[in-house]
Amino acid sequence: MAETLRDLLASTDDFVPRHIGPTAADVGEMLASLGVDSLDALARQAVPDDIRLGRPLDLPPRLGERAAVEKLRRLAGQNAVHRSLIGLGYHAAITPPVIQRNILENPGWYTQYTPYQAEIAQGRMEALVNFQTMIADLCALPLANASLLDEGTAAAEAMAMCYAAGRRKKSHFWVDAHTHPQTIAVLRTRAEPLGLTLHVGRAERADFAGGELCGVLVQYPDTRGRLRDFRALAEKAHAAGALVVAATDLLALTLITPPGEWGADIAIGNSQRFGVPLGGGGPHAAFIATHEQYKRQMPGRIVGVSKDAEGRPAYRLALQTREQHIRRDKATSNICTAQVLLAVIAGMYGVYHGPEGLRRIARRVRGLTDVLARGLTALGHAIEDAPFFDTLTVEVDDPQTVIAAARARGINLRDFGDGRQLGVALDETCDLAVVEDVLRAFAAGGRSSGEGEAALPDLDALVDAAMGVAIAFERKSDFMTHPVFHSHHGEHALLRYMHRLQGRDLSLTTSMIPLGSCTMKLNATSEMLAVTWPEFGGMHPFAPVEQQAGYAALFAELEAWLAEITGFAAVSLQPNAGSQGEYAGLLVIRAFHHDRGDTHRDVCLIPTSAHGTNPASAVMAGMRVVAVRCDARGDIDVDDLRAKAEKHADKLAALMITYPSTHGVFEARIREICQIVHDNGGQVYMDGANMNAQVGLCRPGDIGADVCHLNLHKTFCIPHGGGGPGMGPIGVAAHLAPFLPGHPLQAVGGEKAIGPISAAPYGSPSILPISYAYIAMMGAEGLTRATEIAILNANYMAHRLSAHYDILYTGDNGRVAHEFILDCRGFQKTAGITVDDIAKRLMDYGFHAPTMSWPVAGTLMVEPTESEPRDELDRFCEAMIAIRDEIRAIEAGEMHGEDNPLKNAPHTAAAVCGATWDHPYSRDVAAFPAPWTRQHKFWPAVARVDNAYGDRNLMCTCPPMEAFE
Repeated sequence: MAETLRDLLASTDDFVPRHIGPTAADVGEMLASLGVDSLDALARQAVPDDIRLGRPLDLPPRLGERAAVEKLRRLAGQNAVHRSLIGLGYHAAITPPVIQRNILENPGWYTQYTPYQAEIAQGRMEALVNFQTMIADLCALPLANASLLDEGTAAAEAMAMCYAAGRRKKSHFWVDAHTHPQTIAVLRTRAEPLGLTLHVGRAERADFAGGELCGVLVQYPDTRGRLRDFRALAEKAHAAGALVVAATDLLALTLITPPGEWGADIAIGNSQRFGVPLGGGGPHAAFIATHEQYKRQMPGRIVGVSKDAEGRPAYRLALQTREQHIRRDKATSNICTAQVLLAVIAGMYGVYHGPEGLRRIARRVRGLTDVLARGLTALGHAIEDAPFFDTLTVEVDDPQTVIAAARARGINLRDFGDGRQLGVALDETCDLAVVEDVLRAFAAGGRSSGEGEAALPDLDALVDAAMGVAIAFERKSDFMTHPVFHSHHGEHALLRYMHRLQGRDLSLTTSMIPLGSCTMKLNATSEMLAVTWPEFGGMHPFAPVEQQAGYAALFAELEAWLAEITGFAAVSLQPNAGSQGEYAGLLVIRAFHHDRGDTHRDVCLIPTSAHGTNPASAVMAGMRVVAVRCDARGDIDVDDLRAKAEKHADKLAALMITYPSTHGVFEARIREICQIVHDNGGQVYMDGANMNAQVGLCRPGDIGADVCHLNLHKTFCIPHGGGGPGMGPIGVAAHLAPFLPGHPLQAVGGEKAIGPISAAPYGSPSILPISYAYIAMMGAEGLTRATEIAILNANYMAHRLSAHYDILYTGDNGRVAHEFILDCRGFQKTAGITVDDIAKRLMDYGFHAPTMSWPVAGTLMVEPTESEPRDELDRFCEAMIAIRDEIRAIEAGEMHGEDNPLKNAPHTAAAVCGATWDHPYSRDVAAFPAPWTRQHKFWPAVARVDNAYGDRNLMCTCPPMEAFE
């Protein structure tokens, strides 16, 4: 049909056809192959009629890409970014432009997935080992992980480690009163459901006499800026069998005695000031380091060094058997997504500056703080008599006058709220001009009212007096001695190093990543633009709310849109990962029951097919897990659910259910399932991992769910970043809205709010413009079409592959939802081929494997998303069909049972181009098994990695250079 003038006058940068992969012609042919005549007809075959929405989503008309970016510009312009010297664990930092452009803004880095397929993830894992090594060295503790979500949750994870290390027999934990207040609040939230008693007071007064303390946490330097000697505390704690946790500052550790040297067992903190923007509170990579004896209790991902099939060093995720996706309710933590992209940035900041560069930055910050301290003293203000690094607590007669004078100069200070004390925290962006402005602000609030502005001391004299002053608690030990921290200090060197690492990783810039339950869809450039705008990136999370008007408007509009999409009454944006969304949702349910006096309700029903975070989150929320069986079709066994709901009716708290199911099917009896739980006094928690199959077609709130978390890093286009960042906001029904999480430093949440579950009030604000832009540019019609195409793509691929693989589960009409499971279990018996062999062989074809052995062992779960064009879907299908033909050749005896392309996959360039080739198949079959591999070949960086060797010989820091020779 020819375009009309009205069509031509519309925007020429409509985003919907840019986001959705298949063309209109493709859609028609794909539908015809399935025997249906429309997307709506296919959706009706996949989605039960009784849950269909029946009306368009009530969202604003969609915007073109330019209009959406302009709208975000207007919102950004409403933020007033002052120089925030507030501290509290957040500091302005300089992001080196070479790192900003080539990692933070580079889809080759931010569209990677969690590195489960090690052979095609060597680049980011080397970057993460650099991060781990940097953290371990700075903290003087031998083992660090690859990041946590934020400092508050890292502290909570450390507390849980202490509890686990004491075999859960010691149920008291002490936190020093001069710890950051948001950290104390997150600890309170975590402690109560676990049955831990949290004591807050000066650490020196911790009572170890009763033997009930499993640990004590201190801030080093503390929240007031003081450096305190905790050696005696550590000795007392260890004598009583308790552990010591130090919440610390990486930049300070370049100059002061590291926690591991004065007796700390665990160190945690935030790496944000190593080159990561403030972003209104996130995302940032928290860290944790400890001794090797606690490696099994450590939360999150750990990258280790193993070897590949050719004997060369190779990186892999180590000790996975302790993680939630395997241990479920016995896991050390529910952490799944962490903050990989931000850890890579912080690690590269360390690589770029090296130890001497970091020391120089730290000495400069310390020197400026010393000059400021001397100036404040000269003005007659009292400063606490204690060693400091970058933060001062100042006694003033008129705090509000000083605050106003500082804001007039574009500076925010910390107000302790006691009418007499203010805090100042300097950072690497400060200079003597900033110090002068701060002194002028304090001069305006003289020691006594009516004195007027005091005379400013001479800055040059202050600098001369500060020169050569010894640093208290001075560090004597070396750190970051590995050559990687001494080899890339020029921009050319770092640029080439980062590009070399990027080339070792398969990302969405290479090919589709068809991971089931992971929704690796397009992360459009127009969605990403605002992330690094200074109006969003430069905002301190605890800046005055009137300076955050742009963020506030964005939050309010995004919450309203998500509420409409999910059918809920209210939304909280605070959870900064899917796992945190689960945890927050369950805590809200728990608070609802407790508010009604039903404190005994603690049973959580969870299907056996659930993601491992579900049971792990339930345990963290103080609930007891009762498993519900699935039937032969993969659906919840409704009879078993009913029996267990009735059996536990007086104690039933919740059901956790994923919808569509983790088996990739819309279960027809979902309303009945929800009603059974409600009839027995429970609430329904819906895991939003598969929301990409619901948007515009049905809504969790209408189906019967009471709370649902959304993975913005799946359905709503925040990139996965190689394993984070993510966002997991929750939507709740009206009766749960009063319990949405609050925060001690900003008014958020309901009137009966649970405590904070993230360190910042809105989790990771700087990535929320991504989801905002996606919804704004798609509109109601575009979002619904995206869902329909996601369902079409999955059914089209399932249909193509069904002649070669069994499709494990389908719905009543033989359709799948947005993903499907290929059954590969029989190949072990017929050809000796495992699902792992298929996954590795896919690398030779240039693809990342689908989700492997989950939710059913020995299977592959495929999710194509709506963003992949038809030719990419076809390429993947052709690769899978060709691999099936290779398996048939093994079954027929035409290929060797052991020495074949699948068992030896993946094939590296070094192996294929080597002097000898001893295999019964050709090099051509090994390396170029499909036509497209000759046009563009992605070479795995290493051969198949030996997982068992890596766990037996645990090494989680940079290997010596000799290992690569």
